[in-house]
Amino acid sequence: MDHPNLVTFEKKLKTVLDKLDDALEDRYGSLFKLHPVRAARGQTSNKMYDGLFGVQANFSLGIGSQHGRGYIINIDLATLENTPRELITEIESFAINRLRDLLNREFPAKDLSVAMDGQTIKIFGDLHLGRAY
Repeated sequence: MDHPNLVTFEKKLKTVLDKLDDALEDRYGSLFKLHPVRAARGQTSNKMYDGLFGVQANFSLGIGSQHGRGYIINIDLATLENTPRELITEIESFAINRLRDLLNREFPAKDLSVAMDGQTIKIFGDLHLGRAY
């Protein structure tokens, strides 16, 4: 059984990630050919499974992390083309800035931060859920 506030939080987080996916598609979606087995943007019921970008979050306890527990953000590019490291860095920077803005709008009462944690993007900060009853 999941904490009801966790269900609400993660539903809102999915909305944030879908908006990030749209922003990435709008800005970078035409730079690479789509992987031949990947559905075109808007062709599935979940943005994670279509278009050039797949964005998802996974909770991490933060063991060995400089920021502690939080959500690791995975941004996958569905292409067979080589992606220059400089462009990956630019995409990560864009994603971090957009995530900060989206999180502030969606979770105004929470003090959430977004930063690189090693080689990954991480959301961390006030992840307290409150009481379940």
